[in-house]
Amino acid sequence: MSSRFQLANAIRALSMDAVQKAKSGHPGAPMGMADIAQVLWCDHLRHNPSNPEWVNRDRFVLSNGHGSMLIYSLLHLTGYALNIEDIKSFRQLHSKTPGHPEFGYTPGVETTTGPLGQGVANAVGMAIAEKTLAAQFNRPGYDVIDHNTYTFLGDGCLMEGISHEVCSLAGTLGLGKLIAFYDDNGISIDGEVEGWFTDDTAKRFRSYGWHVIGDVDGHDPEAIQQAIELAKSETNKPSIICCKTTIGFGSPNKGGKEDCHGAPLGDAEIELVRKELNWPHAPFEIPAEIMQAWDARANGSKLESEWNDTFIAYRETYPDLAAELTRRLSNRPNADFEGAARAYIAKTQNAAEGIATRKASQNAIEAYAPYIPEFIGGSADLAGSNLTQWSGAKGISAQQPEGNYLYYGVREFGMCAIMNGIKLHGGFIPFGGTFLMFMEYARNAIRMAALMKQQAIYVFTHDSIGLGEDGPTHQPVEQLSSMRATPNLINWRPCDATETAVAWKCAIENLSGPTALILTRQGLPTQPKSSEQIALIEKGGYILADCEGTPDLIIIATGSEVELAMKAKEGIANRKIRVVSMPSCEVFEQQDDNYKQSVLPANVTKRMAIEAAHGDFWYKYVGLNGVIISMNRFGESAPASDLFKAFGFDVENVMEKAQSLFSE
Repeated sequence: MSSRFQLANAIRALSMDAVQKAKSGHPGAPMGMADIAQVLWCDHLRHNPSNPEWVNRDRFVLSNGHGSMLIYSLLHLTGYALNIEDIKSFRQLHSKTPGHPEFGYTPGVETTTGPLGQGVANAVGMAIAEKTLAAQFNRPGYDVIDHNTYTFLGDGCLMEGISHEVCSLAGTLGLGKLIAFYDDNGISIDGEVEGWFTDDTAKRFRSYGWHVIGDVDGHDPEAIQQAIELAKSETNKPSIICCKTTIGFGSPNKGGKEDCHGAPLGDAEIELVRKELNWPHAPFEIPAEIMQAWDARANGSKLESEWNDTFIAYRETYPDLAAELTRRLSNRPNADFEGAARAYIAKTQNAAEGIATRKASQNAIEAYAPYIPEFIGGSADLAGSNLTQWSGAKGISAQQPEGNYLYYGVREFGMCAIMNGIKLHGGFIPFGGTFLMFMEYARNAIRMAALMKQQAIYVFTHDSIGLGEDGPTHQPVEQLSSMRATPNLINWRPCDATETAVAWKCAIENLSGPTALILTRQGLPTQPKSSEQIALIEKGGYILADCEGTPDLIIIATGSEVELAMKAKEGIANRKIRVVSMPSCEVFEQQDDNYKQSVLPANVTKRMAIEAAHGDFWYKYVGLNGVIISMNRFGESAPASDLFKAFGFDVENVMEKAQSLFSE
């Protein structure tokens, strides 16, 4: 058998042995895609195992992430810091080889995959970032950003709707350095896919504007080689290489069947595989000559060294560009941003009249964008409603990739998953807008950003029944509660322009996860605040209005309901009322106990929370005997003012509920 075949068999052997030892996993895809992976990784992928963070490396994304032993085998064989003991610890607690590839756990894994379709979406984001960053920074003779993005995907990825969203956009944007490999093995968990998946994939992708290379034998290295060369030669369109493979290749009894998709082959079958593949080696044993043939460290270091020489020359010729590119890729803030942001925040208190927080958000973007050239903004076909554009926004297109704004179209899920890929690539801070209601479409991509602790900023407008006549299909109720339950996701629901400006500043500075800005359609008055109070907004919750001595009642509110709390305080006579604005509960929870006690002292047990969303979350702050004015049902279609009154968000009802606490 050819040496290529034996190199591929090393992947098959490691994959089936690791899955067998773990007693769980998916051996079929790694065994089926081993030949494709061998050609790509040995002959084409530009990477440096000794430095997985090399800026100009090619990106590789395993979208069908259940086949994780494929990428773990590749990383181990090519010389990444993933040893054989890590392979033996597949799917075990705290190992570097979790059941699905996870960003941050394993050196060389570019993104967390597993929820099918999101990996290819991340790859589209990475390809957008590469093309845009290159257009912004490359100069004649200095292609300092110049790499490909490769992704493996299967039938499941193509069945998920997100694949349509992102692949359609990828074709429109002409992402010529994006190359996808479709593992067409005809099998999914339930069996042969012809019973539920009969799409003409080639025609589908041609309609998107992709370069399609069809009917490639996924077990013929020469055919794979020719297909990759052909794909790389097409620089104006993304390419998809459709590879016919046998799932579980090499397994005499389970190959080509769903039996090997998501379960160990079994000891007896593994022995048959070893005979079938002429692989007589013991479990987890890879011959030295095969390890040597796979080792990519020397070539990777050479590639990076050559790039370093190019960058040194680039830096000498274009010192300002080189410094800015380095800053952006290092996630270092612009030195002037902090002072400019604080000056702008102070100015927001001078507004003659209130504005909607979605408009305040646009104003903040306008003020901050000159100091944040790494912004890539966008909206899911709602720019005029989300107000995500600013005077310096320039659309990104196939012909003009150097811009800073993406017209995502009606693709909420795709937008948020692409944002993840953009951030993972590096060099940008992505933000994208839609109505809060439609975060439902994007929920899993938001969760993935939180899981990977990646900075993404969501501009979620039309945050409550306050959007009015469009009715309950567009009026969010339960969304904010579920977002607050998501680890690592910071949510801000500001009450006015000042809190909105602070929220944007904090979102820009938050490098440890995503941030959601929850914004109103309707205008809100600017709440008077001292400079000390403005400084406290960054703590997530603060005393907006206080009383002499110990309060009789604390009213906590967010967003549009802060105005209501302030009016109720004025109307409740002979009682000492404290109003707490809580724009970000997550940030408030990060504060020390002394600060939290100063805002919400334990000895004040009479408490009320007001928020035009599902209210159960607030029991943690008001206690079981507190009062929560919130939504416990879906909304209605009517003018916003009528809806707020109908659902109890009016001064009279707040005052009545407060008095009920005093009568207990």
